[in-house]
Amino acid sequence: MKNVRQSEILNIVQSKDIDTQEQLLEELRARGFTTTQATISRDIKELRLVKELTGSGGYRYALSERKTSSTSDVRLRNIFKEGVLSVDVAQNIVVVRTMPGLASAACSALDAMEIDGMVGSLAGDDTGILIMRDNSFAQQFNSEVHKLLR
Repeated sequence: MKNVRQSEILNIVQSKDIDTQEQLLEELRARGFTTTQATISRDIKELRLVKELTGSGGYRYALSERKTSSTSDVRLRNIFKEGVLSVDVAQNIVVVRTMPGLASAACSALDAMEIDGMVGSLAGDDTGILIMRDNSFAQQFNSEVHKLLR
């Protein structure tokens, strides 16, 4: 049901200028969906909808263009080329060594990229630990990072 509702939300915001969550809720109800404002709020966050300025001076919900895979690749490449000194793997844990003070920024950026298989991260001053779902995800991520560092 969630996927169907979120798909319908995308259809709505792409076909109409929706300014508020209440308007979105009304449109969903008109299309047979019963949901709450809190659910709509979570859907907006998960779908990465943003408010953009319309030609008439108002605002409307729209898909964010911020998180494309090419943008993430460029961002990851820049972070790693500028501040990462080494990356190593120990079973399902990836250890990222950075220049002093950069581990938190590197881990925060990696968290935001929603990397496949990454459960979370923990950062100190110059070392970050990425917890991966399993050993294969850790090895795969390690290989990709080493390609970026070349």
